[in-house]
This record gives sequence, structure tokens and C-alpha cells, in this order.
Amino acid sequence: MSNNSLTLHRVLKASPEKVFRAFSDQKALSWWIPPYGFLCEVHQMEFKEGGSYKMSFINFSTGNGHSFGGKYLEIKPNEFIKNTDTFDDPNLPGEMITYVWLKKVSCGTEIKITQEGIPSAIPSEMCYLGWQESLDKLKKLVEPEIPDA
Repeated sequence: MSNNSLTLHRVLKASPEKVFRAFSDQKALSWWIPPYGFLCEVHQMEFKEGGSYKMSFINFSTGNGHSFGGKYLEIKPNEFIKNTDTFDDPNLPGEMITYVWLKKVSCGTEIKITQEGIPSAIPSEMCYLGWQESLDKLKKLVEPEIPDA
């Protein structure tokens, strides 16, 4: 297992319920999870403890992509998500574990993400940059309050 890991922290001006929904809703996740310049196709997603998922990130410039999937190990609605990630590419071996903590704070939600076991072929700083972009997209999804009328 790789020793590559990262931790990110943000405060979002949205409720934990809305932020959690961005992780648990397939359409929302496919919009914000890929870094800039990538598209995401969620092939399968069973968001429950013991459930699994499969998705692909496609480089919009080249059309090339990589697919990965995993299992949801632990879910506490609006508070915590723990899941595995495994790439289909044999050049990216091992299993990553991602932890997401959500905490209600005075102005919204404090989010902390830790990802462990990043394949050694992926520089952790590049993975960190990708996550920063994804969290920027998450912010743009959950912070606006847009009425239906």
C-alpha cells in the first residue's frame, strides 16, 4: 500500500444536509467531483453502507479517461462518509480510502476530507490540486440559494 495521503479542509456556506446530498446524489456528484477539464460518468452508484459505485473521468481535451470504483464502508447521514477507491488501470494498484467529515458550524458546514493509499504513480500534490478544484466546484453547487419561483 502506498503511503501517499492528503487532507483537505474547507468551510462552506451551506447546510450539512445540502453538502451531504452533493455526495449522495448521482447527478450532483458527476457534476462536481471531476477536476476542471474532466467529465464524469457515473456508471453505477448504490449510496448505502455496503453499496458500491463505478465511475469514469474523461479528459475533455484528449478524450482519454480512467475508470475506478469502490464500496461505501460507512455512512452517517449529514456527518460522515467512508469509502474505498480502486482504479481499473493495473498501473495504479492498491486501494485508497476516503474519509469525509461534515460538521455544522455557525455559517454552514465545515468539511474535512482525508484520502489514504493514493497510488505511488500519482504525485500526492497533483491529487491535492485535483481535490481543490473539485471542492471549488462543490462550493459553486451548494452555496447558491436559488428559489423555485
